[in-house]
Amino acid sequence: MTVTHNHPITEPAAWTATDLEQDRRWEISLAAEEVSDLLSACAQVNDLPLTHITTTNFPLPHCRRTIARIREELRSGRGMALLHGFPLEGQELADVERIYWGFCSHLGIGLTQNSDSTLIHYVTEGHLRPNQGTRGVGNPGKVSLHVDLADVVSLLCVRQPDDSPPSRLASSLTIHNLVRERAPHLLPRLYEGFAWDRQNEHDPSETPTSGYRVPVFSVADGVVSGRYNRSWMAKAADRAGGFSQEEKELLDLFDELAAECMFEFPFNPGDIQFANNYTTLHGRAPHAPAVSEDKTRLLMRIWNNIDDFRPYADEAIIRNGIIRHGRLGWTADQLAAGLEGKVHARREQDGAPA
Repeated sequence: MTVTHNHPITEPAAWTATDLEQDRRWEISLAAEEVSDLLSACAQVNDLPLTHITTTNFPLPHCRRTIARIREELRSGRGMALLHGFPLEGQELADVERIYWGFCSHLGIGLTQNSDSTLIHYVTEGHLRPNQGTRGVGNPGKVSLHVDLADVVSLLCVRQPDDSPPSRLASSLTIHNLVRERAPHLLPRLYEGFAWDRQNEHDPSETPTSGYRVPVFSVADGVVSGRYNRSWMAKAADRAGGFSQEEKELLDLFDELAAECMFEFPFNPGDIQFANNYTTLHGRAPHAPAVSEDKTRLLMRIWNNIDDFRPYADEAIIRNGIIRHGRLGWTADQLAAGLEGKVHARREQDGAPA
């Protein structure tokens, strides 16, 4: 039996756009000594690959308070944060990668994100775009509000196009509250969930979809988690004949409510946005296609898992069930140990990651 949370969610991550406008503690700027920390640590790792950069050889003594603040904002605050002042000027892209990875390694454990087994994913329509199956990441059209696959997604803005599209966030917990207020009879179906597609990035021995349903909402110890990406869900449904009319109407309502409570903000070079993928949806406005490579929008993305992040109704499905397939969901340590290309272990009863 699906357990449904039937009370208003009042934690800080159930925010409205007005809440974020009036209280901007989620917005943080790096101080000069923190930037010096990052540059000094980068010099210490020289030409090391990302898999060899750790919290030990990339020390950030002056950044500890900021990193702790971001982690707590993600875990028990608004579920999002925006960091300004990341050092880009005069840096080669390889060093920007090392600084970004080193900073995020203090936040949590980085995971591979695509068919290339990369730990940093370039979000761009340009030539740096990685192999990513049938995903449309980096296309110039509107990016609908969705979650990514790990506990936390962070995006570093390296370059914006001339029309510089704003970023968008929405609280999935606020959406839960709105569904409960306006159409409570629909909540149980969201708790039942939907299968997710694997976007043709699965191993040949794995199924092209999850097979099991991933709840849009689930609850454990009174804590609600949201998992919503309509594109991944729709592609899985299409393999089985498509959504029913009732399911389309339900997901249309979800998208309408997400747009209703959306917060939009400028995202500029040197900014990093962080989002808790259990409480916060992210997306952006469309932008014009690039006319040349040096005019392409260019972001770097890291997926982090954070220990003791939150309780899960079923960790195998809620936390790991949408990321562990093919070359996705491996840690740097696992790559260094030669596990790249191996198959994720699965539970016998339902095929969820073991």
